[in-house]
Amino acid sequence: MNHPQSPVALADQAAEAVRAINHTTRAPGTDWQYPSDAYSLIGTLAHLSRMLPQAITQALQPVTDAHQADRLTVDGGKDPDQAASSAVQTARVAISRAQRLAEALDQVHSALSPLGYDTSDDEDEDEQPCGEGMCQCYCVGAGHPCGCDCPHEDDCDFCDARDRY
Repeated sequence: MNHPQSPVALADQAAEAVRAINHTTRAPGTDWQYPSDAYSLIGTLAHLSRMLPQAITQALQPVTDAHQADRLTVDGGKDPDQAASSAVQTARVAISRAQRLAEALDQVHSALSPLGYDTSDDEDEDEQPCGEGMCQCYCVGAGHPCGCDCPHEDDCDFCDARDRY
């Protein structure tokens, strides 16, 4: 895949994307409200973290190339061999931690996989009482305190009384 931007610009875009995720996940929204949304996001973050070790390894390539060409300089007159070795060693720690992050996110992803959102109440939403005082009884045309705001006869005491006669 050919990327016309520099690796630094692409990493900056990735950081901005994570910052945007941090902002948009602060509150529920139409695209962020169900357990499946968390499952998808964690799965994608796990995928991203699995790619970090390669990115870290390849990020050091300019350093190792300059060191091998004996063109690496270090501020303060320090030894280039020692500086390059230190960079490689700390990168190995970062790679190991990125791999552990990926493993941990895979575990979170697995833990989220059986979770869902109960929509059973949503189907009966229009039959639930609203708790507002009076509503219009459609079968007798009078207001009554049944607590509902829907025209269902089974919610209406007047309809029940009429059916008994």
